[in-house]
Formats: sequence, C-alpha cells, structure tokens
Amino acid sequence: MPVKVLIVDDSSFFRNQIKAILEANPQIKVVGEASNGREAIDKTKLLKPDIITMDYEMPLMDGITSVRHIMNETPTPILMFSSLTLKGARVTLDALEAGAVDFLPKSYEKVSGSNSSLRQILVQKILTLTKPAVKMPSAAPANLQEKASVVKPKSAKAKTYAQRFEIVMIGTSTGGPVALQKVLTQLPANYPVPILLIQHMPGTFTGAFAERLNNLCNISVQEAKDGDSLKPGTAYLAPGGQQMILSQKGKLKVMAGEERLNYKPSVDLTFGSAVKYYGRNVLAIVLTGMGADGREGARLLKSVGAAVWAQEGSTCVIDGMPSAVVKANLADEIIPLEDVSQRMKSVV
Repeated sequence: MPVKVLIVDDSSFFRNQIKAILEANPQIKVVGEASNGREAIDKTKLLKPDIITMDYEMPLMDGITSVRHIMNETPTPILMFSSLTLKGARVTLDALEAGAVDFLPKSYEKVSGSNSSLRQILVQKILTLTKPAVKMPSAAPANLQEKASVVKPKSAKAKTYAQRFEIVMIGTSTGGPVALQKVLTQLPANYPVPILLIQHMPGTFTGAFAERLNNLCNISVQEAKDGDSLKPGTAYLAPGGQQMILSQKGKLKVMAGEERLNYKPSVDLTFGSAVKYYGRNVLAIVLTGMGADGREGARLLKSVGAAVWAQEGSTCVIDGMPSAVVKANLADEIIPLEDVSQRMKSVV
C-alpha cells in the first residue's frame, strides 16, 4: 500500500514540483494539497495522510502554528521545508520543537533541477519517516541485547566504570535537535568535562542551533572552530558541512574532510579521533538518527576500553543509529532519552 502524502505549500509551483517528484515513485501517493496552515489542519483530519510536507511562510496560518495544532489534534509525521538562511534555521528548530520529525532545505533551484539530489533525498526521507519504527512518541521498549544494561529511572544497580572519563561525545541525526536539547539543558554549569556534539545538519543551521542551545543550557554551547581548546562545562557543536576531530588532547581541528564520506559532520570520524588522545577515558553516546553513523567509531573506542551508550529505541524518533551500535554488540548501556543526562552526571 503506497505511503499517503499531504503537501502543504502556498506556492503552486512548489506543490506541483514536490508532487511530481513523489509520484514518480510507485511507493508514494499524494492524497491532497493545502495552501496554508489552517487548510493543512482540516485536510489532515479529513485525508489522514501518513506524512505531511510542510512549508513555513504561508497566509492565514504559518507552518509552525499548523504543526502544533496537528500534533495536538491528529499526530502525523511532518517533514518541514526550510530555506537555507539564518531565519530558515531558526524556523526549522522551532518546527522540530513543535513536533515536526525532520526537515529539508528548500530552494527553487534544488526543487526544479532535473538531476537534483533533493529528489532522491526527499523520497528516501518520506519512505523512512513513515516506517512503523518511527516513534511519535515512545512505544513499548524493544527487545534489547543481553550484554547491554537498560538503565531505568530508579535503578538501584546502575553500571559502574573503573576509568575516569575526561570527555563526552554525542552523535545524532534525525530527532537529534530535540534530543540534544533535552539532555544538555539538564546538565549543571560546572559539568566537569568538555562535550563534543556531532549532529547531521547543514552548515547554515548549526550556528543557529548552537546559539539556541547556549541560551537554553546552564553549560556553554558553541559552534566549534578550528583550533578550539576544550574546556570543562562547554559543548562544541560540529559545524555542518565540515568535519570535527581531535588534533591533540584538548584541541579541536575543523576541516572540510574527504568527499567520499557520506556525512559532514561524521560521528564515526569524531569518535575515532578520540582513541589516540583519550583512550578508554571517553564516554560516547549515540542518540536518535537514521542510518548507522557512529557504529564504526564506537567499535574503535570499544577496542581501547572506552564506554559506549545507545539511546533506547522506543524513545528515539528513528533508532537506526543507536540500533546499529546495539546490534554490533558495542553498547555498554541502552538508556531511555529522559535518563541520559542523569547518567551523564552520575558517571562523570
């Protein structure tokens, strides 16, 4: 049965282009269109789509307000289209906080281009975000591997570690902005070690995201720059479109990286760079996300005795990345999102 899509955009050009892209795939069917947020709410109730593509700037009601209403009244996965501008980045973050599950940058050139990579990415996201595994909110916990310990809120026998952690690294993708906000806002200003954040996100978005986190958190959060010296109580967000690695203990290198790497930034690359300088004294955490980025970096860290945690699947938007770590038998603990920050405080 094809995936049912509702397209919401005030531009008939964009609606027609998106429809043509989606309906070229036999697994997808566009069941309706809306030209404003108010109409989107009504058509969601009437048509019951599997997923909605949502513009932001529209007459009568904007996209974020519409997302809030839909998620309250008829919860449905929503994919936002946002412009590659600072305003677009801030709007996207607001939309994700309102309940949208993911976003795509939007431009006339990309949507109208005959060989645009956006076409492939859009179809892939639509199909992935409508799989039963996508959580909106959490469902019953999945069957977890035996070697990993599932930490529950009032667990009396939480795992203990012999090493002294000197750095925390967190990798994430789809669902990550909201997950990182939930984790980092619960940490104290005097958190004793630096934190590296690797979030799959375009370069025009990471500056706004770091700014938002810094305003919300007790710890300091900044977009990483080449040559940064790491400080306790500070989180460094890898810039979108670039790679962030450790060049020595306590020192960051930000660079373009190799074209062959699928992700910029790459969780695998950042995780792997810590092996030489921090060895077993690394706590690496893989949160919600599509794909398997982070698994091979976690494997390298485990080979030197570092600790690796994975977010518990039922609390992920998409548990691809955490699940890849768990299935590879690399997770020391599998932790519900709401308990990650408490565990970070208790072991570091």
